[in-house]
Amino acid sequence: MGEDGRVTAAPKHPRAPRLIATDLDGTLLRDDKTVSDRTVAALAAAEAAGIEVFFVTGRPARWMDVVSAHVHGHGLAICANGAAVVDLHAGRKIIEVRPLDRPVALEVVRTLRAAVPGTSFAVELTTGINYEPAYPPFFLDPGATVAVAEKLLHEEHSTAPVLKLLAHHAELAPDAFLALAREAAGRHASITRSSPTALLEISGPGVSKASTLAMCCAERGISADEVVAFGDMPNDIEMLTWAGTSYAMGNAHPDVIAAASGRTVANTEDGVAVVIERMLAERGA
Repeated sequence: MGEDGRVTAAPKHPRAPRLIATDLDGTLLRDDKTVSDRTVAALAAAEAAGIEVFFVTGRPARWMDVVSAHVHGHGLAICANGAAVVDLHAGRKIIEVRPLDRPVALEVVRTLRAAVPGTSFAVELTTGINYEPAYPPFFLDPGATVAVAEKLLHEEHSTAPVLKLLAHHAELAPDAFLALAREAAGRHASITRSSPTALLEISGPGVSKASTLAMCCAERGISADEVVAFGDMPNDIEMLTWAGTSYAMGNAHPDVIAAASGRTVANTEDGVAVVIERMLAERGA
């Protein structure tokens, strides 16, 4: 830990930070899925100091209510692991999509069914989620269609863009499932995970939190060296390695800790706020 006993010192920015990119679940949010008063105040202080804040999450747009009131300025968030850019000021409207092409999704389903028997799938569309009978519906959606993935991906069922596939296995360990899936189907798509269970998130080739964040930063003339990023799970690794300075949460996956340039305390201890407060204090000094 660093000099204050709570945060590991991270390399200094070549330039003053201009953008904070933070994951939500396990990072900015506490375990009860709320944003603490301390974190709300830290985000507002960063924005007041001229530092933009981007929420960068695996969540779909429809699950962004928890932070919609805490985004200022541009109002944008990156959702579905980089597959969608969402305007939280406009009722969670999706303004940009980086879809998973249906033929590619079908090939991934075919490949994983053969390589990892027992895998079940859900299909996340811009319009909502549909899933197979064997897929555990972690968040029940009364509007969901239940059918085999091949049918769900057929355009006769829906022409809405596919944001990502979700693949679940009831018996494998999460990291083992991820390794098997990447070996079998990694040439077709980007495969990662953010759940403590064996639940994989599959996006189009090259689609990640990092690549979409880089695109949004380029539009603003912000370089990677001017970004501070926070995360806790494997779907954050590319973003943490791309950003000039990055922090793994105290509760982070070991691979995330290895990838980040610094480490803060756990999400339950407001680890993001701790870093922002220190960063603003150093900036003021």
